Amino acid sequence: MRTPAGKECRFYYQDFHRGRSEQVCRLVEASPQSAAWQPKDCATCPVPEILQANGNPDLVLEGVLHKGFLGLNRRMEVRAFCSKHMVDVPQPQIGCPQCARERPNLESLFGG
Repeated sequence: MRTPAGKECRFYYQDFHRGRSEQVCRLVEASPQSAAWQPKDCATCPVPEILQANGNPDLVLEGVLHKGFLGLNRRMEVRAFCSKHMVDVPQPQIGCPQCARERPNLESLFGG
């Protein structure tokens, strides 16, 4: 779904049908330690770029929204995990190094 910032993100949901007024970020909802999400947070969120760069269905994202000092400098901290190989993914835009080794045409991204 298209976010308020105009980017596609599978974690964003909105419903304005028949008088409803619901906007949520499901990635933030899944994290109890996150600050309360606001639609303006989508403008600086790295998740849509990660999803656009990496379409691996085994990539699991976890996000925590930090509110910063006095509500300024709000930022989304994203961690990635490969559910196929059960490893942390240090660069979610690139993806899992072990998945890349299984696909020879992607191995050059990891210096292989």
